[in-house]
Amino acid sequence: MKYTIASYSFHGMMNEGKMDVFGYLESAKYRYHLNSADIWNMMLDSFDVDYLKKVKEAMDEKDMYLANLCVDCAEVWDPNPEAKEQWYQNALKNLKAAEILGAETVRIDMGGRDLEMTEEQFEYTVMRYKEYAKIAHDCGFKIGPENHWGASRVPENIKKVYEAVDHPSFGILLHFDNWDVDKENGDRLCAQYAFHTHLAAWVIPQCEEKLRILDSVGYQGHLGIEHHSSINEYSQVAWQLATARNTWENMKNQQLRKIGV
Repeated sequence: MKYTIASYSFHGMMNEGKMDVFGYLESAKYRYHLNSADIWNMMLDSFDVDYLKKVKEAMDEKDMYLANLCVDCAEVWDPNPEAKEQWYQNALKNLKAAEILGAETVRIDMGGRDLEMTEEQFEYTVMRYKEYAKIAHDCGFKIGPENHWGASRVPENIKKVYEAVDHPSFGILLHFDNWDVDKENGDRLCAQYAFHTHLAAWVIPQCEEKLRILDSVGYQGHLGIEHHSSINEYSQVAWQLATARNTWENMKNQQLRKIGV
């Protein structure tokens, strides 16, 4: 299994002025010994090309790569036409940033605060994701929503949008156990669409169940550690990463023992 630590995990330190994207990269590489980055776009200071190239250079110097760019303030749907246009323009800026940074995957939320999707919302969402998937394909990454809030927290909505977009560069960021509807089966139903994952602290007690789901669908992406409390972030992230890694290794060792290897 490959691992990432979402830079959002240090949003408390960022808000206190103790962490920026360069400090995050240093921490991921030298504190947690990872070559992968999982950058929350709100940790980027600018979309200026020279600045983004500096971030890319900082990754290259450490032999790191960007597994995921996690984008906020660019959701696809908003009932307010002006806001919707603003989010669209923000999305295009982030897609360009993803290209410069060499991202492997990009998360852009579906938008909409209600669990149900209107037909207008669905058609617009599919149209935009088809546009974004083409850009992603041309730039060499994958793109899609996270089951994050609103309509995306209904597994059937994820399935419906995924099947309608129908593009090899489209998938989802699977945030384990983050469903408003069908919580028992949401992860199992949607794991097949996942190109990246986020595993929060509250999921750690049942993370073996989640890892078995990933294993069952032949998941090839990263297990993304994400912390939310903004308290004791360094130590809490270390605990989550160690627990997830140990759980995965024990699970795989059990499988090997069963087949006599």
